[in-house]
Amino acid sequence: MATDVAVYVHVPFCIKRCTYCDFTTFTGMLNLRAAYIEAVLDEIAIWAQRFPTLHANTLYFGGGTPSLLPPSGIAAIIAAVQREFGLPGDAEITLEANPGAIDLTLLSDFHTSGVNRLSLGAQSASEHELEMLGRIHHWNDVVEGVRAARTAGFDNVSLDLIFGLPGQTLNWWWETLRRTLDLTPEHLSLYALTLEPGAPLAENVALGKLPEPDPDLAAEMYETASELLKSAGFWQYEISNGAQGTTPPPEIWALPPGGQTEQIGPWVSQHNLSYWRNTGWLGLGVGAHSFLFEERWSNLPHPVSYISAIHSHRPYRISEELITREIDMAETMMMGLRLAEGVTEERFDRRFGVPIRESYGQTIQKFEGLELLEHQSGTVRLTPKGRLLGNQVFAGFLL
Repeated sequence: MATDVAVYVHVPFCIKRCTYCDFTTFTGMLNLRAAYIEAVLDEIAIWAQRFPTLHANTLYFGGGTPSLLPPSGIAAIIAAVQREFGLPGDAEITLEANPGAIDLTLLSDFHTSGVNRLSLGAQSASEHELEMLGRIHHWNDVVEGVRAARTAGFDNVSLDLIFGLPGQTLNWWWETLRRTLDLTPEHLSLYALTLEPGAPLAENVALGKLPEPDPDLAAEMYETASELLKSAGFWQYEISNGAQGTTPPPEIWALPPGGQTEQIGPWVSQHNLSYWRNTGWLGLGVGAHSFLFEERWSNLPHPVSYISAIHSHRPYRISEELITREIDMAETMMMGLRLAEGVTEERFDRRFGVPIRESYGQTIQKFEGLELLEHQSGTVRLTPKGRLLGNQVFAGFLL
């Protein structure tokens, strides 16, 4: 019996590290790209031999800056995943890219290689904010990047934005949203800034060089974005993500048609649904995380050590953890409640063999009383109020 997985390939290379970033990324290592591609191909072969029942349903190139790999390398990895894991020919294949480091020729080659979904890290329409974030692009590069993507044949373009920045005003956030919507993307990811310890942006705030972000203002920015996206026809299908739908959403935090996120339309991120539904995924490459067969692990966090381990057939997995049934159940609730579709009784019972109420009846009842959760028609989901206080709800399901 086949084991369905979402396949993620981490590409750790960057031209410049952003000031807010704590991902596994490295600058000055572009000379390792060819060896890195070969190592990822070898890792694919290792997994295919070890677990021949794995079946990929999506493929996602994240980073870092995946668009720094040559299109021929991306094509080779796609072909290997199709060959070894049976990735369907019409599967969603996403590539993250940085505006300012792409052009029409490059995007055309990526599209020809099999990439059919492009995710651009726009982040802001403000030149000042882009400079503060350490981005290498200007807003005009975003405009030109989307235009080039359309010419190259991409009909599924997602843009990332960040809000809650030090000194960011509501007016400029609104302007960023307006300019972004003018580009008519099919998908948007809107992330509240997290000041990661050790990142230059966090250090500048701690030293008083930048003002502390205002959480109340960030909440207002979030609600402004939700209202503006709904008016533009976007379904907020996950707390931080919205997609154009085949029909307009009836409200900001609407239950998807038929209760299934996929029925919103073809521009929902199919790959990320695997994370939010807490099903299996296989991470390939430096620092990539995996969750398969009741186990979670990550790969070695440095390109040189990863490449060396793969090529010399030495262990390359670290931080291995067995996931108990109780942890799996709690994480399924926490991740699933991030979706507007929530967690269905049918899906939970089929997976764990017990009703949701039997496992979490008191917790659900508590948050129903606080008007943060609703449990009706066989579905447990956040209320519109609960979507603004999601972390408080999620913590209630922890062991």
